[in-house]
Amino acid sequence: MQIEELLNDGLKREYKIVVAAKELDDRLDNVLNEFRATASIKGFRPGKAPLSLLKRMHGERAKGQVLSETMQETSTKLFEEKNIRPATRPEVDMGDYEDGKDLAYTLKVEILPEVSVEDFKAPALERWVAEVEDKTVDEFVEKIASQQKTFKKAAKTAKAAEGDAVLIDYVGSIDGVEFEGGKGEDFQLELGSGMFIPGFEDQLVGTKAGQDVTVKVTFPEQYQAEDLAGKEAEFAVTVKEVRKPAEAKVDEDFAKNMGFDDLAALKESVKGQLATDNDSLTRAHMKRGLLDALADEYDFDVPAGMVDMEFRQIWEQIKRDAIMSGDAKPEDFEGKDAPEDEAEAEEFRAIAERRVRLGLLLSELGVKNDIQVNQEEVNRKIIEEARRFPGQEAQVFEFYQKNEEARAQLRAPIFEEKVVDFVLEQADVTEKKVTRDELEAAVRAIDEEEANPAKAKKPAKKKAAPKKTAAKKAPAKKASDEKKAAPKKAAAKKPAAKKAPAKKAAAKK
Repeated sequence: MQIEELLNDGLKREYKIVVAAKELDDRLDNVLNEFRATASIKGFRPGKAPLSLLKRMHGERAKGQVLSETMQETSTKLFEEKNIRPATRPEVDMGDYEDGKDLAYTLKVEILPEVSVEDFKAPALERWVAEVEDKTVDEFVEKIASQQKTFKKAAKTAKAAEGDAVLIDYVGSIDGVEFEGGKGEDFQLELGSGMFIPGFEDQLVGTKAGQDVTVKVTFPEQYQAEDLAGKEAEFAVTVKEVRKPAEAKVDEDFAKNMGFDDLAALKESVKGQLATDNDSLTRAHMKRGLLDALADEYDFDVPAGMVDMEFRQIWEQIKRDAIMSGDAKPEDFEGKDAPEDEAEAEEFRAIAERRVRLGLLLSELGVKNDIQVNQEEVNRKIIEEARRFPGQEAQVFEFYQKNEEARAQLRAPIFEEKVVDFVLEQADVTEKKVTRDELEAAVRAIDEEEANPAKAKKPAKKKAAPKKTAAKKAPAKKASDEKKAAPKKAAAKKPAAKKAPAKKAAAKK
């Protein structure tokens, strides 16, 4: 194998690799001999068919195998000899190969930069701490109570308004024929809740107890029951009672109805949940501060191919968000691989470059400090993913078992979080007392920026960091420092209120 370097520019490399025709012929003979040992060819005993016959019968297929294996092996050898760590998949061009001649192909590749973390020192950080105050606990308990709606029977002359509930019997039919799942008795329906298909609840506004109503609706085209999708239906509804909302009183009985021994136990549970929430918010805020500090401190070249991939992910996210929010339609983005506004595109590319640079830096820090992700941690993540698809858990497990790349995508964020925790433990931290509202507002701003990169600030100009040879290992996927409504049934009860008194905020990158 002969190697000629054609390009050495920054992180870009290009080589010409030549493999002698004699080596290719020897490889082809070896492949054919392996095939001859087991091939069943009419007129010949196994292993006795002449090589010339095998070449005529299977030569093209064998040649394709030889060329593919040869380029794979020689490119791997090239990377080893030149101490190359590819950042993206190499681009290979074998030109017009002719039988009997040397194989000459070119290989273009971007390499990973050398990132020096030998003298790394964790930056000084500010840790925002919010204590759980009694008044905050009381506010959350009151909020829980407000969400536990109860209704009291109204006078027979009372007309149902939006926000009221009606106790109804109903029977649904299509073309005069009742359909399965369209019947119910003594069902309490809150008007305006959106529990039933569009138009159903609206037609019950203004009704009284004892009134019979024919409700006419059309099932959505995307309705879950295909036999009902898009069809017109009638519901014979009897309004048995009109019920007005009643405020839930925060007392011992309320706490017991929530599943607690007494009101004190409910408040203690809320306080614990709020403390956990505060810890998550504090970490999210600290992590962002850490990443901002690292982004300001470290500057090194990053592979353009990795930036391009990150840029495409950002752009796809923006398109999805615009379509889902109704601000745009899919056809608005046809043929658009980037924003039309050049300044906006430049800003997104700066964000992509920051993400890639931070990913490479965190990877080197993890490798240098021997931070590992064990199989148990990956398995827990797979279980989390499986729980997102009830009834399909086995398929999810099988998918990850057979797909190494998918497992790597799960491993990368685990690795990143462990590196972040490692650095945070070393940081010189000063605490700042803040209110929960201040902490929530700060993290909310981070969330909004991550959800909409268009609002992100342009990265500040960075000072160059000294470059040293980095550990030879591919980086984690990336450092993401930036970050279906179920179809409605004709009649379905609301799920019971969850016992957890407060929603836990997820840690943000």
